[in-house]
Amino acid sequence: MGKVVLVIDAQGGGLGRQLINLIRREVPDVRIIAVGTNYAATSAMLKAGADEAATGENSVVVACRKADVIVGPVGMVIADSMLGEITPRMSHAIARASALRVMIPFNDCDNYIAGISDYNMGKLLLDAVRKVRSVLTQEG
Repeated sequence: MGKVVLVIDAQGGGLGRQLINLIRREVPDVRIIAVGTNYAATSAMLKAGADEAATGENSVVVACRKADVIVGPVGMVIADSMLGEITPRMSHAIARASALRVMIPFNDCDNYIAGISDYNMGKLLLDAVRKVRSVLTQEG
C-alpha cells in the first residue's frame, strides 16, 4: 500500500463514506486517510473502511503533505464553505498540496457551479473514483 488517497469531508460525512466505499472497490491496494472537519464526518468515513482517520484543521494540513491524491467536495478549497467548516488554513493547505485534487461539484453553500445540473451524484462519484484509479495506476 504505497499510494495514499486523502478523503476530506464535512457535515455528516456521507459523501466521504460513499467515496471510500467506491475507492475500496475500484483501487483496493491504496491507503486511505480520512479527515473530517468534525467528529460525525470522521466517524462515517472510518466506518466505511478508511485505514486512518482524524478530525479538524491541523489534521487536514498534515494529511495533505502525505497524500498522492486528495478527494472531496469542491468546497474543500473554498474558505468558509460547507457552512463554515472549511477554514482558510484548510483550503490553503489543500490548494497548495502537491497531490492531485479530485473535486466533486456541488451547488450549495453559497457557490454555484455551472453545468452540473444535468448530472446525478452517482455518476459524479464514479467519475471521480475512476480518475483516482487512473492516476494511481499510471504512477504505480
